[in-house]
Order: sequence, then C-alpha cells, then structure tokens
Amino acid sequence: MVSVRDICEAFFSLEEKYNLNYQEIQGCFAWQLIRMHLYYDITRKTQMFGAPQQKSLSLLDKVNSFLPFFKNSLLHNPFTGKYNKDILIFDHSRKVIFNDEYCDIYSNFLVDFLSDDYSFEVLESPYLNHHFTQKQDYISYTDAIQLGSYIHKKLNKIEFSQSEKELILKVQNELESIFNIELNIPWMLTTHILNFQYDYKKYIELFKKRNPKIVFVVVAYENHPIVAAAKHLGIEVIELQHGTITDYHLGYSYPEKTRLNGEIPYFPDKILSFGDYWLNEDTCPIIRENVIPIGFSYFESQSKDFIDIEAIDNQILFISQGVIGRYLSKLAVEFAKTQKDLKIIYKLHPGEYATWRENYPELAEVSSSHNFEVIENSEVPLYKLLAESNYQVGAFSTAIYEGLMFNCKTFILDVPGVEYLNDLIEKGYVFKIRDADDLNDNLDEFKPAVYDKNFFFKNFDKDLLKRVVDNG
Repeated sequence: MVSVRDICEAFFSLEEKYNLNYQEIQGCFAWQLIRMHLYYDITRKTQMFGAPQQKSLSLLDKVNSFLPFFKNSLLHNPFTGKYNKDILIFDHSRKVIFNDEYCDIYSNFLVDFLSDDYSFEVLESPYLNHHFTQKQDYISYTDAIQLGSYIHKKLNKIEFSQSEKELILKVQNELESIFNIELNIPWMLTTHILNFQYDYKKYIELFKKRNPKIVFVVVAYENHPIVAAAKHLGIEVIELQHGTITDYHLGYSYPEKTRLNGEIPYFPDKILSFGDYWLNEDTCPIIRENVIPIGFSYFESQSKDFIDIEAIDNQILFISQGVIGRYLSKLAVEFAKTQKDLKIIYKLHPGEYATWRENYPELAEVSSSHNFEVIENSEVPLYKLLAESNYQVGAFSTAIYEGLMFNCKTFILDVPGVEYLNDLIEKGYVFKIRDADDLNDNLDEFKPAVYDKNFFFKNFDKDLLKRVVDNG
C-alpha cells in the first residue's frame, strides 16, 4: 500500500529535480498553489485514505445557501470604505461552539488580546456558504472576493506556453508512473492559478486600504493569495497553528536543497505554535527563532474543567477521523469482541456524524452492546472523554496529543499517516499497534516514557504575544 512517506518522498524528489518550488508558471509559483491539493488527490486515487465523511450539500441546500452568500457579498463587503487597521486576522472558516457562541478556536484568543490596545479586523470566510459567528463590528466577510473569484474562473482560461506544457507533462507522467494512477495536473493548475490571479489582486487592494503592519492567518498553505499579497507589500505574515506539524506534512515540509535555495514562496514569516515541540528544522523552511510558542488558549481554557477528573479504570477511547475511519472502526469492533470488562467509547469526528451508520455498518451493529458507546455528536466535550479514559486509540489526530496531556496511555494504529507520529512512537510516548490482538496484548504491558506536557501545549504566554505584535 502507498504510504504518506512514499508520496512525500516522490514530491521531494521531483521538487529537487525540476526546482518546482521556484518555477514560475503564468506569473506565479504554481507548484505551491497545487502542492497540497495534488497530495490529497493522490491519497484518494491510490485509496490510501478514504474520502472525508462530511455530508455533501444537496442541490436544494446549494440553492438555499446562495442567496445569503450573495447578500453577504453586497452588505458585508470589506472594500467598502478606506480605513487603517493595525492587525488583520484571517480566521479558520470552520467554527465550533465555545462559551455558548460560535468561534474559531485558533484565532479567538487574538480578539480578546487585541481588543483594548490595537485596531484590528477579522476577515471571515464562509463555511459551506454560511457564517455562524455572531456579527460584530470588527468582523468583515470575504464572500465578495470568493464570488468574484468564482466568476473570474468561469469567464477566463489559461493557455500554457510550450515550455510550461513540457514541464507539467514531465511531472504528471512521473507521478502517474510512480503511483499507477491518472492525474490531471493542467486542470488543477488552471483552477488554482485563476483563483490566485484574482484573489491576489483583490488582497493587494484590500491591504492598501487597511495598511496593516501584521496579517495573521490560519492554514497559510490554503491561503496563498493572502500571504503573497501581504509579503509583496512588506507586511509581516504570521500563521496561527491549527493542527499537527510533522516531517511528512506537506504544508510545512520541504526537501533540503529547496530549503537551502532561499525563502519558500508564499510561506509565512512566523508561526505561533502551541508549544516548543512543533518544529523540525530539518524539514520546515523557517528558522527556530520564527516559530514562537505562545500556547493554545482554547485547550487551556476548555481542559481546566476536566484536568483533575479521575479516570475510569476500564474505559478506552477510540478517536476517529474520516479519512481513516474505515480502519479504526474495524479495529474497535474486533477489539470489542474479546473485551467484556472494558467500556469502549468510540468518538466520531464531526464530519462523520451524519454518515457513520452508512459508512461503518459493523460499528452500527456493535453500538447497541452494553459496553460499547458511539459518540455521534458534540454534546459531550472531547476533553471530558479524554479525562475519563485511561487509554486512547487513534491515528494522527491532534486529539492524540491532547490525550497525552490527560495522561492517556496511547496506542496508534499502523495505517497510512502513521508517519506523522513517528517521533512520538520512536520516543516511546505512544505505542504502534497492527491489529486488535496487538492492542489487547499491549494494553497493560506498554509503559510510556515520561514526557513534558508543556512541550506540546504550554500555557498561553500573553507577554510573549505582546512582544511579537509590538515588534512586528
């Protein structure tokens, strides 16, 4: 089976062979635009990962969502008026309920921090064409940019030069040969280049209206036009960590020769991390001094109510993810067949809530057992489940690291993506298992190595954040 390592090493090899990260196509560094999207495409076509389980929008849903999308483009247009802001924040589109309101858990702490002493604006993109946060004076919507980009893409096309076609064909042929799949890189490039061309110009226009000194962004590798426009104008770009950063995460990992060539196009200037753990200078194209551990305010706030809960001796928590749910659900079911004394909790990812009975029929069958419970909503906080469990089993979710903070003895299923956690495995903080028998044999035998919890998630460092903002 194809692994994450296989895909990453193929990418690294081609990047060094053709200098892909510095090749301009149609006036932009196009490989940067498709790098992650091409990775996802290969994982699907090789069947390495299953498709995310998020329920698709019906035609009626799409029609019903268009009107508010269009209205937001008109009524909450960020280009209305010209006024300065010290800070611009591009938050994560997906929101969760926190303190009885929808918010972005990765950037919300900035709003609280900046409110008294700085002028700022949050630029919010829609999630499934909707906005879930309560409208505030400091929030503007990017719907107008997305609508304009969509129209631009429909009305324009790209004609690649002969040299561009030759390069694209070489890369496509080599990847197709390596993974025995069919790709359509010209189409992917066309889509993303057209989006970039429009968005880049609009963000240049927006930044000239606001004149910020710092732009904060969540998931920089999905927001290249924002990063590129800000850096073109000499505005510092700081990414807010939103998940795991590992050697095999292509949003943050590059081959050695590429990194030595100089600054990676469209990469942020700094990263605010959850803790000191999240950087490998051997793969990440940013120096240690520019990865600044300020903590994870959401985790700190939410976990404090559960951190002292006494764990239930016989409770084991399975943490699912849509892309590997087919593997983990089968493991949990097989494990449950031999366990009568353990209470098994299977926590679905929110994207699986609507589809799990259809996608995991064996899980649906066993869910009626007296010692097996499937959590199919967000009513019970994840941190409460982690606090109550002596054991956790998963793949490569950020929740694995959060479980370590609650002293969960941790087992990682050997599935595609296990490479993300190689460091934890090698250091003995977690144990890699092959199947249900392996889990059963090592449940009590495994003795995890001692680790510093603050290394993963330190307490929020307000003073450090202030220095970052003031010196930006």
